[in-house]
Amino acid sequence: LGTVVANEEVIDGKTERGGYPVYRRNMRQWMLKMTAYADRLLEDLDDLDWPEPVKEMQRNWIGRSVGAQVTFKIKDSDKTFDIFTTRPDTLFGCSYTVLAPENKLVQEITTDGHRDEVNAYIKKIESKSDLERTDLNKDKTGVFTGAYAINPVNGKEVPIWISDYVLASYGTGAVMAVPA
Repeated sequence: LGTVVANEEVIDGKTERGGYPVYRRNMRQWMLKMTAYADRLLEDLDDLDWPEPVKEMQRNWIGRSVGAQVTFKIKDSDKTFDIFTTRPDTLFGCSYTVLAPENKLVQEITTDGHRDEVNAYIKKIESKSDLERTDLNKDKTGVFTGAYAINPVNGKEVPIWISDYVLASYGTGAVMAVPA
């Protein structure tokens, strides 16, 4: 159709109206770094004459996370990536890391032996909306890139995966996994 649809208008990779296939494409657009304004936005909510439930919804949408940004080095490379964690004390237990499939590093770090599987996975999820990708009720899927990161606190190698539940547009676009 040559049109743009919102995440909420995509169901199972098709438009809500008409059932047309949806393809994710990079678009030229304006982006505001909302995190730079988050504290001010939260503080100024108190000055608004709005119903408290509406202000609470805005507080939840803006959000505030306190934690640490941690840099992981990619094994046998000068490349790095950052994760944000609200629990830096769990870094010792990190068992693997996950990048968003759209992360620019994915194609650079994927080993030849895993390239076909990684590319097939990316192709499979490219029509999913962000809402579908982060649906808490769905099973998590992903594939191993063949690459490893170095845990910055203990020097251990941890595998680097990609998964659709990690979004390039949210946070650093990378997470670490720590077993419960």
